[in-house]
Amino acid sequence: MARLTKPELPSFTVDVFQNEYLSEGAREVDAIVRATATGGGTSGGRPLADRTEGPEAAVVVMVDCSGSMDYPSSKIRAAREATATAIDTLRDGVAFAVVAGTHEAREVYPGDGTLAVADAATRHAAKQALRRLTPGGGTAIGTWLRKADRLFLTRRDITIRHGILLTDGRNEHEKPEALTAALDAVSGHFTCDCRGVGTDWEVAELRRVSTALLGTVDIVADPEGLADDFRAMMADAMGKGVADVGLRVWTPQHATVGFVKQVAPAVADLTERRTEAGPRAGDYPTGSWGDESRDYHLCLRVPAAAVGSEMLAARVSLVLTRPDGTAEVLSQGLVKAIWTDDLASSTRISPQVAHYTGQAELAESIQLGLEAHRSGDIDQATAKLGKAVRLAHASGNEDTFRLLQKVVDVVDPKEGTVRFRKHVSEADEMTLETRSTKTVRVKK
Repeated sequence: MARLTKPELPSFTVDVFQNEYLSEGAREVDAIVRATATGGGTSGGRPLADRTEGPEAAVVVMVDCSGSMDYPSSKIRAAREATATAIDTLRDGVAFAVVAGTHEAREVYPGDGTLAVADAATRHAAKQALRRLTPGGGTAIGTWLRKADRLFLTRRDITIRHGILLTDGRNEHEKPEALTAALDAVSGHFTCDCRGVGTDWEVAELRRVSTALLGTVDIVADPEGLADDFRAMMADAMGKGVADVGLRVWTPQHATVGFVKQVAPAVADLTERRTEAGPRAGDYPTGSWGDESRDYHLCLRVPAAAVGSEMLAARVSLVLTRPDGTAEVLSQGLVKAIWTDDLASSTRISPQVAHYTGQAELAESIQLGLEAHRSGDIDQATAKLGKAVRLAHASGNEDTFRLLQKVVDVVDPKEGTVRFRKHVSEADEMTLETRSTKTVRVKK
């Protein structure tokens, strides 16, 4: 297999989309901030001059080995194969480990409390060790995360740290507060992509983990699909060139931040993740970056002003925090506010703001609709999913629209008229719920 080569530090740009005109007395400013990293693949970008020799990234794969992974036995076999595929995708020089997760966490490879460094010999040894991934025991996800954290901490010189977590069940063998404590303890130390295999796990539980650790969550309903999914996840992790990038929002005196949400490629509320970064400035974590683009919705509250007044509502920067605590500004953009008595100007809604407001509403409608269906309220479920169909159709979110069609019969997509299907598979419902937060960009 051809090895992925070491990525370089990408170059960042920030673009702001908004209607900067407000009516007299208006106080709320909305803007979409697009952050784009380019040249962060295997060529281009600027060199990491301050990167020392040795591993520049670390990955820990956490594999559920609870007893349920043997029912059917194809799950544990597929998990071994998928982990082997992920190991094969590792770049030479990347530090890595494999953890077997049950009601406890056991190191499968290298097994000495440290991280191995990927080369032909260690990849072969790791794949041989996968035979020790045998099912038996319970599920305690917080324990797995703490084990991964301890392994990452053995290499404090590595800044790009990524976890892959696979489970087939609910977190039944530790108290909910134990998982909360674990997430609080490891948050900011590494990112983590979560995958649920089969249909006996809980979407909200895994989403909670992936959100806290700035990763992704998805379902692999058929274990046969695990290998391809793990290959794609690992390839994405290997494409990351820089970690610890924050979205810094500075506001002038008497202006405040209402919320900060990532809205593309998926919806994630970052408002409560703010850390203070000096007078009137706060940082919101964005995790690791490769060659990619993400959109963020900022809502700002500013002092009301008279017609003709103009102010800077916010300065938005992408900042890279270095191990010594210093921050480098990678790029920045400005959010403005201009008060006018021109009704046409002040009532025009930015297409980007309107689109992503609808995408967030789409995700919420799906989740509320499925929750109503689980509780037996078919009328509420139909109404919410009908609204989701209308929003998905209007915004061109074809992937979500197709997933909705597996749960409801669409009578009129424009009006959102639907009928709940009589026989809906659990896998189709869980796939819709898991992918409900995925968004599409504004149509050109």
